[in-house]
Amino acid sequence: MQISTIGLDLAKHVFQVHGVDAAGNVLVKKRLRRSQMTAFFARLPPCLVGMEACATAHFWARELRALGHEVRLMPPQYVKAYVKRGKNDAADAAAICEAVTRPSMRFVAVKTEQQQAALTVHRARELLVRQRTQLSNAVRGHLAEFGLIEAKGPWHVTRLLARLAEEGAGVPELARRVIELLAGQLAEVGRRIDALEAEIAARHKADPVSRRLATIPGIGPLIATALAATVPDPAAFRSGREFAGWLGLVPRQNSTGGRQRLGRISRQGDSYIRRLLIIGAQSVLRGSKTARSDPWLQGLLARRPRLVVAVALANKTARIAWAVMARQEVYRQAVPA
Repeated sequence: MQISTIGLDLAKHVFQVHGVDAAGNVLVKKRLRRSQMTAFFARLPPCLVGMEACATAHFWARELRALGHEVRLMPPQYVKAYVKRGKNDAADAAAICEAVTRPSMRFVAVKTEQQQAALTVHRARELLVRQRTQLSNAVRGHLAEFGLIEAKGPWHVTRLLARLAEEGAGVPELARRVIELLAGQLAEVGRRIDALEAEIAARHKADPVSRRLATIPGIGPLIATALAATVPDPAAFRSGREFAGWLGLVPRQNSTGGRQRLGRISRQGDSYIRRLLIIGAQSVLRGSKTARSDPWLQGLLARRPRLVVAVALANKTARIAWAVMARQEVYRQAVPA
C-alpha cells in the first residue's frame, strides 16, 4: 500500500503526520521533530500534502514542493469542521488529511520568497507606524501635565517639542530630559518608516502588477504592492465579488427561510489590506474629481453616511483590483453615456 494523502499539522518543533492510501486506510500516524521533516518526506513517493495556512506554512510548502509533493494550504477555519472530537495534534492532522481531499475546499496560493519578503516590509512599516503613534501620544500626554497643549495630529507634535525647547516653558529639567529622549526615539522611528516607504516605492516601480493596480483611483504604491504580494494567484477567486468577500468587505448574512438579513461587513480575511482600501476610498471621497463625476457615489452620499459610502467604495475597488490582476490590464474608467 502506498501513501496518497498526508495531513500535516505544523508547529515550531514537533509536527504531526497523518497519512492514508487511496482507499482512505490509515497507513502512518507519527510525530516528527523539525530536523526529521525533510528526510521523512524525501523518502516518500510524490503525494498530496495538506496543511493549514498558518505560520511557516508557505516555507514548508516550498520545501515539500521541491521534493516533488503536491502541497495545498487551507484556511484553518475551514479545517475545523472536520475535527471529530477533542483538540490535539493527532486529531488536527487527521482533520487536515480529510479536508484536503474535499472537492468544495478552498485553498490558499503558496507565496514565493520574494512575495513574503515584500509583505515583511509592509508588516515592519505597520509596526513602526504604531510605535510612532504611541510615542507621539506619550509626548503629548506628558507635556499636557505641564500645561503644553497643541491640536491633534502628528504634525503638531513638532510644534509641541519646539515649545518645550523654549526658555521658560515651565517643564522641570528631569521631565525635559525624559521627553527629549522620547522625541529622539520618535525621530528615529520616523526615519526608519521613510526608509521602508522608499523600499516599497522601489518595488512598486519594478513590479508590473503593482503598477497596473496603481491606475485604479484610491490605490497608490502602498496598497498596490501589498495586494500584489498578498494575492499571488488571482485565479484562486472565481470573481471580484468573491475576492471582496475574502477581504471581509461584504455584509454578514444571517438569512433563513428565504428571508435575507444583512448586517455589518464581516471583517474576515486580511485586515491590513481591508483597512488600506477603506483609507484609499476615503481619500477618493475627499473632493477628488472621480467622486464629483460619479453619479453612483453622489447618490450614495446623498442617502448614507460617509463612512458607509467609503466601505462600499472599498468593496468596488477590491472587485476592480481583482479584475485588473486577473486580466492583466490597466484600469479604464467608464465613460458616462
